[in-house]
Amino acid sequence: MLAEHRLELIRLRDRLLELQNGDDAGGGGEALGRRDVAVADEKRLRLRMQGIIDQMQASVARLEELSITLRDIQTGLIDFPALVAGRQICLCWRLGEDQIEWWHELSEGFGGRRRLSELE
Repeated sequence: MLAEHRLELIRLRDRLLELQNGDDAGGGGEALGRRDVAVADEKRLRLRMQGIIDQMQASVARLEELSITLRDIQTGLIDFPALVAGRQICLCWRLGEDQIEWWHELSEGFGGRRRLSELE
């Protein structure tokens, strides 16, 4: 869901930039009318963007309540703590992986990922 929200936020941002860059420099009543519509559209876009940001923040807070750390929204990379034979480690998973098969030391990140089968 976070990855989908991220994509929607990017789409809305791009639309907002289009509206802002498409300002009519000309005068006259027609230009003012179009500008009023553009301002209303910008306001709607900004409200929608804030709504998505609020939803994303709530989702991250829910993950944190479960001791899950979101590392990357785009790839869906998450870490969560585990205790193996008295040793604290992070299990990690990302979107597209069928199951949890990776771990790393607390002090390492994605680059230090190793297969669970290698865990001593």
